[in-house]
Amino acid sequence: MADLSLFDQYNKLAIQLIEQATKDQLAECAQLLALNLAHYQGKFGEIPLEETLATLGAGVPNDEQAKMLADGMEIFVGLLGNVCSGIGEAKH
Repeated sequence: MADLSLFDQYNKLAIQLIEQATKDQLAECAQLLALNLAHYQGKFGEIPLEETLATLGAGVPNDEQAKMLADGMEIFVGLLGNVCSGIGEAKH
């Protein structure tokens, strides 16, 4: 059975960040994630949507799927945290 504790921790943090984020901050995060995905696809090819959906729909993910879920949440939390804290914004 896969260990989902790391995913659960990131998910709780993501929920907190989402509750505090503005609509504009969430939109900026989504745009940055889309750009990251487009960059990845340009370098390595398209990511099969079926595999992603299978992972999300898995009742009990295997170890590889659990790692992917945790890694994805880590990326999301890091990016949203940076957007919400203003890291990367031009200072006037």
